[in-house]
Amino acid sequence: MGDAMKVFLSESGLGAKLRDWDVHQAWRDTLGPVLCKRARSVLYRNGELVVEVESAAHKQELESFTAEGYRRKANQRLGNERIRRVTIKLKK
Repeated sequence: MGDAMKVFLSESGLGAKLRDWDVHQAWRDTLGPVLCKRARSVLYRNGELVVEVESAAHKQELESFTAEGYRRKANQRLGNERIRRVTIKLKK
């Protein structure tokens, strides 16, 4: 049963999401309940957190002004520098 679960988690991609849950939670906690809905973390891989936004204006604001501050605060919550870069992309 344990081996079957490992295979399922690996093949479905859920294993990585569960492993990095704390990174996504730190991002949500840092932004708060309103902003995290507008800047949703969708992927974490190799130190890069990909954040999806719905408007070009919000993308520009995050890239130019606030994403780096949120990255630092999220890392403080995590207790280490796991998030090395935040990439903002428009939701398709």
